[in-house]
Amino acid sequence: MAVNLLLGLQWGDEGKGKIVDVLTSNYDIIARFQGGPNAGHTLIFDGHKHVLHTIPSGIFHENAVNVVGNGVVIDPVIFKKELDNLAKFNLDFKTKLLISRKAHLILPTHRLLDAASEASKGKAKIGSTLKGIGPTYMDKTGRNGMRIGDLELTDWKERYEALAKKHIKMIDFFDVKLEYNLEELEAEFFQAVSELKNLTFIDSEEYMNNAIKNGKTVLAEGAQGSLLDVDFGTYPFVTSSTTTAAGACTGLGVAPNKIGEVFGIFKAYTTRVGSGPFPTELFDEDGETMSRVGHEFGATTGRPRRCGWLDLIALKYAVDINGVTQLMMMKGDVLSGFDTLKVCTSYNYKGQEVDHLPYNIEAHNVSPNYTEFKGWSEDLTSMTSADTLPKELIEYIAFIEDFVGVPVKIVSVGPDRKQTIMR
Repeated sequence: MAVNLLLGLQWGDEGKGKIVDVLTSNYDIIARFQGGPNAGHTLIFDGHKHVLHTIPSGIFHENAVNVVGNGVVIDPVIFKKELDNLAKFNLDFKTKLLISRKAHLILPTHRLLDAASEASKGKAKIGSTLKGIGPTYMDKTGRNGMRIGDLELTDWKERYEALAKKHIKMIDFFDVKLEYNLEELEAEFFQAVSELKNLTFIDSEEYMNNAIKNGKTVLAEGAQGSLLDVDFGTYPFVTSSTTTAAGACTGLGVAPNKIGEVFGIFKAYTTRVGSGPFPTELFDEDGETMSRVGHEFGATTGRPRRCGWLDLIALKYAVDINGVTQLMMMKGDVLSGFDTLKVCTSYNYKGQEVDHLPYNIEAHNVSPNYTEFKGWSEDLTSMTSADTLPKELIEYIAFIEDFVGVPVKIVSVGPDRKQTIMR
């Protein structure tokens, strides 16, 4: 069997958690392949809201096995809090939640390093979530990091202490005022590690390839979004991992020829959290309406999301670099009530009109050119089939499909798993 991928095609927050939850019943295994607790996957069902940060979004399905892959970075403290929040559901974590031994650990000093680094940048800060993600990936590529498998070794605490001491010296280098109590942070960390060690650690590349050979169905779940990819995103305002389809191969240990469908998720408009360029960003009443109606606040940080019209140049770019085979449009219901909708179909870049994503899309280099559409006024949230959607929305979707060359197979018309229309 092939591994199907589910990826965000914008700057994250596209609604991946809901779609994984919707699709999980079709799969035996749900696997996270990159990122860490900077992700916030929101699931809403039976009137309850659940936010997952590291645990895969298939955890609520009885028959799905959830794998945290080697490309993920894990903060034991946040992981423990997630487990505590899920305790009331009586889930079988020992058999339903498996963790790769090659996944890297986020130490308390990684978070301190993150805070010190961001503080030292002043106005040039990149908008880090301050979860220690970047420093952890830096240790990974610098061959200094600690991994889940190290917790099974007798000298793991000595390894921890050596790395933590190195981090403290690095924090001093930044020369910023950073108040912290390392003893308190370490006490919480060690307690969380002891609980983490009660879970099942696996050699995930062997597990995944055996599952594929044995005909198991696998859905690989990405975090953040393609425009935050460390190589192909709006660098340096990006995350520290590979958020595109290639990251599923390196983050799970599966070969490229084992990839099947690539599901790409996007919002009917565009949002972004934190710093970085955003050509279609709105600063008017339309942007405020999107934010208010869409409840646009970061699931992890609570920070308000910047809102703007759909950028089809950026979307087509993400479709191309990921090899997307099916699209899923989220939050179409938020656009109900707009008299006119706009989508960006080209840029003015350094005095020329271009139809691709250029190297630099800062505001002084790029301005968007829009195509306008008639909006719709109908409330979509109670609609249950594609033939009930307003014709203006159908035309909007058809234009997107024609522009990027990929069909829109799912339209989400509300946050609940039931508010999902298959096309």
